[in-house]
Amino acid sequence: MTPANDHHGLSLKTWKDILCGLIIFVTVQSITACAPLLIGTAVITTIDLSTERRSVGRNIDDNVLELKLRRDYWTDERLGSPVNISVTAMNGIVLLTGEVHTDEQRQYAESLARSYDQTREVVNELDLSGRSNINSRANDSYITAKVKARLLNANDLPLSNIKVVTERGNVYLLGLATEAEALAAVELTQSVVGVAHIVKVFEYIKAE
Repeated sequence: MTPANDHHGLSLKTWKDILCGLIIFVTVQSITACAPLLIGTAVITTIDLSTERRSVGRNIDDNVLELKLRRDYWTDERLGSPVNISVTAMNGIVLLTGEVHTDEQRQYAESLARSYDQTREVVNELDLSGRSNINSRANDSYITAKVKARLLNANDLPLSNIKVVTERGNVYLLGLATEAEALAAVELTQSVVGVAHIVKVFEYIKAE
């Protein structure tokens, strides 16, 4: 049987080969109070199509959505400056973490996230407080790295389908997982020193 072709004449296998080497551009927010936000800093990753539970299009949509919202939050004067809003998108679910000054800003940030067609749902975990300091953000990065390492060492967990976000010691786990996988991820996260609280933002799927 001849492989299915798209309207440009490329086979599905060719598209997969191309997308496996896709450079996903992400926005990296500086952990210093005075340094500017870096737009378009490149992190080279690959999409593992053998384990990725999102479609290729959904995967790209999530990354583009993150970029657009980070740009919006950094440039919108109604949110004030500097802002500390972190955006994580997984299968159309947008997780907002960080800090804003007022409830009006909190609700406005959520409305911006909902304004994009790629957004299916918004989980608004923005805290009404001052911007976290450099030591707190460095500690959060350390905790995230430790949690990811624990999940990576667990061979039965689909790390490519689980994202880890840490804010003020609170760890958010989101992604596509079975109930057993989610439970295992929570138990491993609990074993990491410094984790204050765990918030599950999983979409549960049936075990294969």
